[in-house]
Amino acid sequence: MTYDLIIIGGGPSGINVAISARKAGLSYLILEKGMVVNSLFYFPVNMTFFSTSLKLEIHDIPFISHGDKPTRSEALEYYRRLVQSQQLNINLYEEVKEMMPVGDGSYTVYTTKGDYHARAICVSTGFYDTPRMMSVPGEGLPKVKHYYDDPHAYIGQKVLVVGAANSACDAALECWRKGAEVTMAIRSGEIYDRVKYWIKPDIENRIKEGSITAYFNTTVSAIRPTEVDLVTPGGPLTIDNDFVLAMTGYQPNYSLFEALGLPISDDDACKPVFNEDTLETTLPNVYMAGVACAGKQTSKLFIENTRDHGGVIVRSILGKKI
Repeated sequence: MTYDLIIIGGGPSGINVAISARKAGLSYLILEKGMVVNSLFYFPVNMTFFSTSLKLEIHDIPFISHGDKPTRSEALEYYRRLVQSQQLNINLYEEVKEMMPVGDGSYTVYTTKGDYHARAICVSTGFYDTPRMMSVPGEGLPKVKHYYDDPHAYIGQKVLVVGAANSACDAALECWRKGAEVTMAIRSGEIYDRVKYWIKPDIENRIKEGSITAYFNTTVSAIRPTEVDLVTPGGPLTIDNDFVLAMTGYQPNYSLFEALGLPISDDDACKPVFNEDTLETTLPNVYMAGVACAGKQTSKLFIENTRDHGGVIVRSILGKKI
């Protein structure tokens, strides 16, 4: 079978594009390497979205939440309900490995389970699946986590939180409140200025009063089973440690982009190269959707300001079929 569209990634953007394709009568298939909205599943258990549920709605399908801003569990329920109610054609736990042009403008997509043919491709892989690594000795130890889960695991433990953005501040505060001994290693000289307005004064006050120890202008140089080495303005420092929560941010899956042959801009943003009006890349009939369009500028795009991507892409595809 030849699909009109194959969508790589089953997150909010992939679901959005799929619903647009279904409404337009296009044959499509979502290929997702994990579960439905795989990235959202790895959000902190107690996380609340910054955006309201209204701004997160897809195709005007109501997003019901108990509060103005939905929780992680409410988001998982919403996107799960979208997949089921819209009867979306999605293959889960099937990772895309590469893509080859056929010669007529179409492509064959190769996965861990098979291969598929499509006239158009949409890459909507987000960025939360790929953490930015510190690249220090010991980063592969089991005690090092690049995703924060639940503070219960760290009760009575010496926890080093690396970073000073929203995820780091959330993790530090929650772990401290549940009884962890929390230290922060912060590369810059202050807490990130775009931390949520209700969290920033909280973390700054906990640091000021000494409840949470923070080392500014500091980096991690090595991690061992019971210790971590830091490079501070005052010189090298070794601290006792049980867990490292490396909240160092995330980036698009550039290794997949390379395997797919997607050109990347050579500036600091490292964005996929695409037409801003159609979202089509320099590869004919290959489109980008969602937050991955921003490259390393991960704070530029969110679910709420990429909700039009599905319609834009489908209109472009339909225009070529006329």
